[in-house]
Amino acid sequence: MSKTRAWQRMLSGRRLDLLDPSPLDIELDDIAHGLARVARWNGQTKGAHIFSVAQHSLLVEAMARARVPRLDARGRLAVLLHDAPEYVVGDMISPFKVVIGDSYKAVERRLLAAIHLRFGLPVKLPETIQTLIKAADRSAAYLEATRLAGFEPGEAQKFFGQPPKFSAAIERDYLTPWSAGSAETQFRERVEKLLRTV
Repeated sequence: MSKTRAWQRMLSGRRLDLLDPSPLDIELDDIAHGLARVARWNGQTKGAHIFSVAQHSLLVEAMARARVPRLDARGRLAVLLHDAPEYVVGDMISPFKVVIGDSYKAVERRLLAAIHLRFGLPVKLPETIQTLIKAADRSAAYLEATRLAGFEPGEAQKFFGQPPKFSAAIERDYLTPWSAGSAETQFRERVEKLLRTV
């Protein structure tokens, strides 16, 4: 009887073990490629393209910068990579995560720890950064829900909190779904830019 496979082959050639992921098997190109092809909201969004996790991550980082303009490059990188494990496990909607339970979260935590180590971030982020990520993520989710996923404002408010304050530039630059190629390029270039200043 053959052993059950618990790894995924990446386009870079890396073989990423999902049970014991190594930072040495984490490649930015794999992350950018995968996240640009994973749909937020299970693909139930308006537009010619999916609204990808790569584009969502860039939106969350923009929302975090708006909240904390002096956030350093390390903090911005942590925000940008908050959903990076989804390049391997996909973007599971919150209601389904509740049904599955802790197994999904455990895999996601291990992957995020390896990703953090690969990019020089602490495995456990400071509480202030964790709080900022949650707030910016909820703000982004509210905007995505109401602009792209068909939620009424009152319904979105129940799940994601008060409508966030945001600039016209955020709406213009981040809330029209991009092609996968554009999302991949923009995500990769933003990570590379932050890594040069960390």
